[in-house]
Amino acid sequence: MAFEGLSSRLQEITRKLRGKARITESDLKEMLREVKLALLEADVNYKIVKQFINTIQEKALGQDVLKSLTPGQQVIKIVKDELVELLGGTESKINFTPNPPTIIMLVGLQGSGKTTTAVKLANLLRKQGKKPLLVACDVYRPAAIKQLQVVGNQLNIPVHANEASKDVVHIAKQALNVAMSKMNDVVILDTAGRLHIDEELMQELKDIKSNVKPHEILLVVDSMTGQDAVNVATSFNENIGIDGVILTKLDGDTRGGAALSVKEVTSRPIKFAATGEKLNDIEVFHPERMASRILGMGDILSVIEKAEESFDAEQAIKLEEKLRKQEFDLDDYLTQLRQIKKMGSFSGLLNMIPGMNQLKDVKVDDKEFVKIEAIICSMTKKERRNPKILNGSRRLRIAKGSGTTVQDINKFMKSFEMTQTMMKKMKSQKGGMNKMLKGMDINQLKGMM
Repeated sequence: MAFEGLSSRLQEITRKLRGKARITESDLKEMLREVKLALLEADVNYKIVKQFINTIQEKALGQDVLKSLTPGQQVIKIVKDELVELLGGTESKINFTPNPPTIIMLVGLQGSGKTTTAVKLANLLRKQGKKPLLVACDVYRPAAIKQLQVVGNQLNIPVHANEASKDVVHIAKQALNVAMSKMNDVVILDTAGRLHIDEELMQELKDIKSNVKPHEILLVVDSMTGQDAVNVATSFNENIGIDGVILTKLDGDTRGGAALSVKEVTSRPIKFAATGEKLNDIEVFHPERMASRILGMGDILSVIEKAEESFDAEQAIKLEEKLRKQEFDLDDYLTQLRQIKKMGSFSGLLNMIPGMNQLKDVKVDDKEFVKIEAIICSMTKKERRNPKILNGSRRLRIAKGSGTTVQDINKFMKSFEMTQTMMKKMKSQKGGMNKMLKGMDINQLKGMM
């Protein structure tokens, strides 16, 4: 999970503040000391940490916050507001030219995830109504060209490549002609990287920039590299000038320092964040939403957007009708499971739901989804529609067919029964999910996973 260490530390600090009816200046200084340590441990640039702490202190003391009726809540609000500013303030969009094609040039070091990000970005823009063309400008690594072609083909996104040429400027110009002839309104250049920044790399990128004149130069940065990511961003910005940053591997065990430092150091916004291995695991970077996630306040807007993108409206209506009639069966369960999978990692989704971050004991393995799918697909239509007929011999047959055990079948059937109960509660109770969760203990939730 992104920012896991930082997030847990900051949430613990803010939790102590929430219920306090009175906060002294000494309390504030102690809280800020803890925040400072948490940020430094997350590999945030020292100068940025110092400025961040000073700003919070000035605002908290200068606005008579400590004398207010809810000092704890007000201090938390100041922390959140400053965190939002640190992350960029507002969403930063791609500047599409009124005269297509819009040229987007991706740059970065080798291993940052540039090629995969190029495809992810193309896929995201296509969902927004664009018609992208991917261009293989990494002529030094044959695997990069092949990777772009294979993955592009999987998503039915066209790829321009010229394996006979080593002239990247020529390849890029060829691609522009192809884009105009095929009516592609976005061209994404996947450029070469190096293991480290060198003069040869920068000169090549400068040549592409001066000859092709991209509308956007986006730096792809591996967020797991911490402070090194900031150094890389600074160097690329000084040498070729970047318009924004794409953070990759935010789903990994990252301390988050890159995201909290890059914008401040380069004065260039984070525009996108790659949050998983799947080709749809990329999202527009919203500073306010990310700040809410870090502080454990959830990000329900992103959950809704993912759901709207992934869920079939017609199927949703049919499901609602079935719920009303209490006819929710294993076929429906499988349909919903597959749509949830489209939304990304389940553990990532839980962290976006307000309050769910507190369920630290719940460990969700997305591989369980694969196991459950195999179990349901090994059942007959009759069994899926009427699970009550699953006796011992049927469960043994299903276990053999799905490569699981009878114990796995029993565990899943128990969780399915719990799901049916939850569905009934959500339908009958006012207050929705929050009220339902309050009535469940942690062991029930574990059983559902």
